[in-house]
Amino acid sequence: MCKYIITILKIVNVGDSYLACVGHASWDLVLTSYFSNLSPPPLLDSPQAIFETFRQLHHALKEDYFLNPREDEEDEFESSRLDCLIANSAGIFGLYSLRSVMEYTKFYAFGSGYRFALGAMWVLYGTGASAEEIARAGLEASAEFDGSTRAPIEVKTVSLGTLP
Repeated sequence: MCKYIITILKIVNVGDSYLACVGHASWDLVLTSYFSNLSPPPLLDSPQAIFETFRQLHHALKEDYFLNPREDEEDEFESSRLDCLIANSAGIFGLYSLRSVMEYTKFYAFGSGYRFALGAMWVLYGTGASAEEIARAGLEASAEFDGSTRAPIEVKTVSLGTLP
């Protein structure tokens, strides 16, 4: 059935960053709407900058986009229900639903097929394969072995800057 859907891609461009979201298909619409109203776009170049940006977004998600923040009563914080990878010239970052932010050194994957993706990327890393080839292998493995991951595959590339 997925082959009949045109708008299935889940990568949102925010300034010099790409956000690859997992979960509900509405995230690309919500994030595109929210970030298109910010000028200039936020710099998502450190865990603290990402946290502050998405802390502000959480308020807007509840007020303007009608987010239901209830996920688990045992959580210390309200959930934004958003998990995504952020890639830009500063590196690769993971944003989790309770707004924690992780910075990754080589590669990472999110979503239900992340274990398959990580395994495929681990095998290729250090072999001379390009970053795009490594990412594509991870996505292809996830689409092959995880029932919730589907093609088409979309890959974006960024050039790494000088990290502090």
